Formats: sequence, structure tokens, C-alpha cells
Amino acid sequence: MQSLDALSYQSRWRQRDPRAKFALYVLMMVLAMGLPPAGQAALLIIIAAFTCWLLRVSPLRYLKWLLIPFSFLAVGLVAIIISFARQPDVLLWSIQLGKYWAGLDPAGIATANLTFWRSMAALAATFWFMLNMPFEQLIKLMKHGRIPLVLIEQILLTWRFIFIFLEEAAVIYHAQSLRFGYRNLRTGYRSLAMLVTMLFSRVMMRYQQMSVALDVKLYQGNFHI
Repeated sequence: MQSLDALSYQSRWRQRDPRAKFALYVLMMVLAMGLPPAGQAALLIIIAAFTCWLLRVSPLRYLKWLLIPFSFLAVGLVAIIISFARQPDVLLWSIQLGKYWAGLDPAGIATANLTFWRSMAALAATFWFMLNMPFEQLIKLMKHGRIPLVLIEQILLTWRFIFIFLEEAAVIYHAQSLRFGYRNLRTGYRSLAMLVTMLFSRVMMRYQQMSVALDVKLYQGNFHI
């Protein structure tokens, strides 16, 4: 997450109006949902190339990002393609399992094809929006959208504590690794349990420190966003 957040600040479009970028994102999503599979595939390629150019990253690195959600999508596509029937004639390819036949359903393949390209195009559009929208611009966009300040403050604090959480977890894990805390499976499980316990205590300590700092600055219950 830290690397993705850093990438948004090195984008060529980091200074563009967030409302314009949001409008373009909405347009991309409309096209991703409305185009046929061939158009969705073309849209995927265009968005991917555009994202790589804006972020100055290689296509290989971009493909690695897409592999993360693709693994979840693949499981769903398998469930769509494989079907059960009483007769093998309705299936393109099948094997018998008791009284039923399991195989490839022609309608399922067509549905999976449409789902795959639609999902990948929508994912590419979402990646483009995330990777070209620094968090400070996202806050401005939410203010323009008249989102309640209480909700914006909650999002801001949650975003802040995500990085505190990751930082503390990395420090604890590094200290345990230096003491050979993960040299085998049994020790690794024990160290992991200690990490979770210590992580909760450290995060609560950081929260208390932040509360003290806010009190020193005469915090009145509202952030000036």
C-alpha cells in the first residue's frame, strides 16, 4: 500500500483537477459495463497503456498488479463454466459423476467470456483512478461531493492508521526475524501470535500519543480539512 500511495504522487496527472479525473473514471466504467467483449478488451489495453505512461511503470509491473484480483476472478469463472446435467449432450465436454454429468456449458462459456472482459476492464479503470488520485485530492473530491465531514474524518483517520499498522508490523517482524523467530513452522506460529499481541498494544500506544498531541494543540473535535 505504501508503494501504491507513493505512485499516486509521481503520476503525471497528480495536479489535475480531481473532479475531471473522477468524471473520466465514470466514463471508463460506463464503457466497461456497456461495450461488447471485443470493445472491453480494447478498452482494457488502452487504459493499461495509459496508466503505465502516467505512472512511468513497466507493463510487467502493471500485470503483476492485475494478477492479485485476477486470482479471485478466476475462481468465479470456473464456477460459471462448469455445469452439471443429466445428459451429456448439452455439454461441450463432460465426465460422468454418478447419475450426473459435469462439464463445460456453452452458455456458461459465453457468460464467463463476458464477465471476464467486463471485470478486467472495470478493474483497469479502478486501478487508473486509484493510482492517479493522491489521497489529499480524494479528500477534496469528497468535499466537493458534499460528503459529511464526520465521514471524511473517519476515512482520514482510518487511512492514517493503516500506515501506522503496517509500520509497526514491519518493525516487530524485522526484530523477530533477527532473533530467528521464523526459523521453523512451530517457532513461526509462536512468533506470529506474539506479533499480533504486540501489534495491538503498539497501535493503541500510538493512538494515545496522537490523542495527547491533539489535546496539546487544543483539539476541539473537528479537523480543519
